[in-house]
Amino acid sequence: MTIQLYLTYLLACIAITIIPGPTVTLIIANSLSHGTRAGLLNVAGTQLGLALMLGVLLVGLSSIIATMGWWFDWVRIAGAVYLVWIGWKLLRASGAMGALDKTPKPRGGFFLQGFLVLMSNPKALLWFGAFIPQFVDPAGNYVGQIVMLGATAMATAAVTDGGYAILAGRTGKVMSRRRIQLASHLSGLFLIGGGVWLALTRAR
Repeated sequence: MTIQLYLTYLLACIAITIIPGPTVTLIIANSLSHGTRAGLLNVAGTQLGLALMLGVLLVGLSSIIATMGWWFDWVRIAGAVYLVWIGWKLLRASGAMGALDKTPKPRGGFFLQGFLVLMSNPKALLWFGAFIPQFVDPAGNYVGQIVMLGATAMATAAVTDGGYAILAGRTGKVMSRRRIQLASHLSGLFLIGGGVWLALTRAR
């Protein structure tokens, strides 16, 4: 792999990970409500999910999963329900003054929550399997390149997601309670919208 191709891949990773999605929304909401540590635990959970996807890509299962439409649909629906459930909890937490201070932590912890939100969309695995191979040199070492590209994607996501967690955690310390509630309310709506979109999206 040439350095030019790798730099192109790195820039693509940065552009993709810096755009807020359901995972970043969750990280920001938890960092505002529970502090930076909660957001960073979410980030750690998403890193585990990315590592799992990388492992699936290495053993070549992404093409097999792509053909299992029934499995795809069930996981997609379950993921959509989970996103809507988290969004609803955020909406309820922001419904009254001071409610955010009483927002319960997720039963499995913030680490598991981050992992589940990332894995709730099986299309992420299919995208992962379609994006990385585009930058693989057929004449080179397949496994080595996949590991390097996957590690780059994970590192980029860790930096950008971690940056969101730290920034939101520090902002939460100086923001008024009403503004934190507004941010939680918007995060809840965003997650519910993402869940509805995921439920209506058909596997291809």
